[in-house]
Amino acid sequence: MLAYFPGGLIADRFPARNLMAFSLMATALGGLYLYSTPGDLGLKLLFGYWGVTSILLFWGAMIKATREWGASDAQGLAFGLLDGGRGFVASLFASIAVLILVISVGAQTGNAEGLGKVILFYSFATALGGLVIWLLLPSNSAGPSSIQLTPEHAKQTGLNILEVLKNPTIWLQGGIVIAAYCGYKALDNYGIYAVEVLGMTQLESSEFTTLASYSRPVAAIGAGLLVDRYCASSVIKSLFIALVLAFLFLAATDPSSQTIGLVTANLFVTFVAVYALRGVYFALLQESKVKLHSTGTAVGVISFLGFTPDIFFAPITGRILDANPGFVGFQHYFVALAVVACIGLLLSAILVKKIDSADNRF
Repeated sequence: MLAYFPGGLIADRFPARNLMAFSLMATALGGLYLYSTPGDLGLKLLFGYWGVTSILLFWGAMIKATREWGASDAQGLAFGLLDGGRGFVASLFASIAVLILVISVGAQTGNAEGLGKVILFYSFATALGGLVIWLLLPSNSAGPSSIQLTPEHAKQTGLNILEVLKNPTIWLQGGIVIAAYCGYKALDNYGIYAVEVLGMTQLESSEFTTLASYSRPVAAIGAGLLVDRYCASSVIKSLFIALVLAFLFLAATDPSSQTIGLVTANLFVTFVAVYALRGVYFALLQESKVKLHSTGTAVGVISFLGFTPDIFFAPITGRILDANPGFVGFQHYFVALAVVACIGLLLSAILVKKIDSADNRF
């Protein structure tokens, strides 16, 4: 979490190709260390190290490079492809990892050796990604080709930070990402809902959530195309409205043989809407007229705010569900999610007014 903001500053000072390639190579080296089966302290240090390599050096640079690639007329498609591609690759690699484990168990080599092979597979794939970025991404992409850390550069960096922090649209976008990311985190409990409320077995629940997760590439890319045809804020408002209606329906409907189809359909609507939001909320940077050279700093602030549900969402919703196990607990859960989606809708509406009426100095 602490790495998002300084990572944004770094993304505005160094070329994205250098940062992303080095980040992936360094992350892959961490995978080789994991393969050596470190102890408890070693694991803690490793995950802290990964927090630096995967966020501080990578996240802001990736978002900035994506925005630059999309230019001014294809921001939706660029970010839709980014998130949809991430979802597809994650599912594909997970399937390969499962296959490696299955083959290892079938060969009676043991779970530990199978897991070691999975770690090596991910480490190799990560290093290969770094090599691909180094070879294919232009050297001057999303950053200056050379850096001279002079007092003038330091002064400009300070001005960029000040402009970002004074820009109200940045804070509104941070709030929008919080609301959208809460929706994304909410999907983690759908497996429990399927078992406790819908009466599915653990296997059926896993099959349902896995199948729904494959809607991520389609939802993200589809939303991106809509953003390029209309505008990011309009699409995001529509998605929040869909979430509010779906969450309220799920809160009000006790699944039965007559309503199970509608309940399942609304669950699927929330999957699609959440994945679509994740695919396009950074397209608001262009609509808000954030200057390209300040993209990394803006992304750092927005991400630091927007991904705070990683800290508070599970403890809060866990208490809601534990207080009233079963349908009643999930009624309260979906009402809370509907309120969060309403806040996201309100912030989106305010952002549109800010964009339309204010003389954005950014």
